[in-house]
Amino acid sequence: MPKPLPLAHIKVLDLTRVRAGPTCVRQLADWGADVIKIEQPGRGGGQMGDARHGPDFQNLHRNKRSITLNLKAEAGRTAFLKLAEAADVIVENYRPEVKHRLGVDYETVRAINPAIVYASISGFGQDGPYGNLPGFDQVAQGMGGLMSITGLPGQGPVRAGIPVADLSAGLFAALGVMTALLGRTQTGEGQWIRTSLLEAQVTMLDFQAERWLLDNEVPPQAGNNHPTGIPTGVFATKDGHINIAATGDAIYKRFCTVMGREDWLTDPRYATPARRSVNRDAMNAEIEAITRTRTSRGWIEAFNDASVPAGYIYAIDEVFADPQVKHLGMAAPAKHPVLGDIELVAQPIKMSGAEFSIRTPTPELGEHTEEVLAEYGYKSADIDALRAAGAI
Repeated sequence: MPKPLPLAHIKVLDLTRVRAGPTCVRQLADWGADVIKIEQPGRGGGQMGDARHGPDFQNLHRNKRSITLNLKAEAGRTAFLKLAEAADVIVENYRPEVKHRLGVDYETVRAINPAIVYASISGFGQDGPYGNLPGFDQVAQGMGGLMSITGLPGQGPVRAGIPVADLSAGLFAALGVMTALLGRTQTGEGQWIRTSLLEAQVTMLDFQAERWLLDNEVPPQAGNNHPTGIPTGVFATKDGHINIAATGDAIYKRFCTVMGREDWLTDPRYATPARRSVNRDAMNAEIEAITRTRTSRGWIEAFNDASVPAGYIYAIDEVFADPQVKHLGMAAPAKHPVLGDIELVAQPIKMSGAEFSIRTPTPELGEHTEEVLAEYGYKSADIDALRAAGAI
């Protein structure tokens, strides 16, 4: 028999919608937690403009069970609290006031289950001047500074090509849940975990934020150039473009050798990182005049042989055709009762004692309602009564 997954003993109630919350819960579900996705009867918890059988929803909600529960109905709220009594984790990403209005907030749940780990993800935090404003990834990218440093110099604000604020908020929330679960083993008590798109986005600025906090330097747009490591950027080749990252003295020396320009080691314009920063544009032009003479593959192989970091710039289909991506198993197979054999994006984490897999595809709306309620002591007549009351 395979070993149980690390979170197989954890029960999670999933109240999340859209992306940030589901990103958090996906981490828990993928590593074995019994996740019960609670959805609105007749509506579900779909993504923006994405059908239940679309790629976004399928990728976010695998390895879960789905029940329908109307939390606005008293019978539905009562059923939720019954489930919460035995839960380890609850995750929600409503606007802050909604959970209180529904009567499913942390303090309410904690009163019946002091061990609960309750995670809340919002747009801007649970309180403060923006606390109850609706959150959206692109808004957080803008307010969190990312759009001001993305794109070509002078281009104006540019959003990143993925929902950075949503995804990072979800991952930070999952980290918070794991930390609280570990802490609970010592104290026996749960905690209320809070994060937001804005907090996550500011944190993801990392060294760019610290340039301001420590040195009062406002980072500008740098396009494909690394803000501080030079030469690092995108360079045209005979048949496309490649990335080159030749920072650090040792790598820079090897880079100059591969380029056939050992004179750059002593050229006063390029001999030191500070001088390369001042003369970045001139150096990039000289580099690209050379890289255009050979194919991308030719350059990548030459740089790899010399241990100079360099790589192809792929379209998404090329990503999944790459032999290393295939070796890493980043397209995980799944069998879906409607869609058939499909692939979903795999976990980037490998564990020596546990193996990630798509154990079950994303469930249909309410697919496990009767099954789950029966596990919590509801009889057939009780379930019929809930249905008659509009609670499921």
